[in-house]
Amino acid sequence: MVLVEGDYCPSAEQVCLKWLDPPPYQNLRCGEYAKPAKCKVARVPRRFCVDREEFAEPASPDATEVLPVVNKSWGEAKALCEARGARLCKEAEWEFACEGPEMSPYPYGWKRDSAACNFDKTGLGGPMEKLKDLRAPQSAYPQCVSPFGVHNMVGNVDEWVEREGMSAPNRSALRGGWWLPGRNRCRAATLAHGEDYSAKQVGFRCCKDAPAAGSR
Repeated sequence: MVLVEGDYCPSAEQVCLKWLDPPPYQNLRCGEYAKPAKCKVARVPRRFCVDREEFAEPASPDATEVLPVVNKSWGEAKALCEARGARLCKEAEWEFACEGPEMSPYPYGWKRDSAACNFDKTGLGGPMEKLKDLRAPQSAYPQCVSPFGVHNMVGNVDEWVEREGMSAPNRSALRGGWWLPGRNRCRAATLAHGEDYSAKQVGFRCCKDAPAAGSR
């Protein structure tokens, strides 16, 4: 895990300079955002730890690639994190770990870069039941890293997070997007899937409270 510490902005103004797609998808993928972003409210101190990589099962001795775990519901992801003494990341934690203190729309900066992370893939295979598995191993896309050093926070697989202040069955949200030409940015979220949803493009990572500053 890596330490994330700083002042998080709960409401940021990020202005797109160039959208990439025609209607009805004209507000989906932004090619470039204006810099800097503006924080519209008071910032909130945050200090926590987050997995550097997406959650993955231990590789077999003869495995050459480590792929993120998928096909876990929100509840299953929550239980797997808790089994390691951690928890699912809260939405604000995930967001801050992705964008950093400058509120960059993408973890790697202000311009969308389809080569930096595993997204904007085409030829997906059609309906969800025929979806091609285009997950990348943890060692791929070394430039897909956030200001805090967290890897693959956009693209590759969608990631379950916990919606703060919500109760069951409305605690689930998906962040980061997967390998399709989709949102794939730090502030965007999918809220339509319930806590029992699972799919071949849905993964997660874990967070935990950070030890007090100066402690061992």
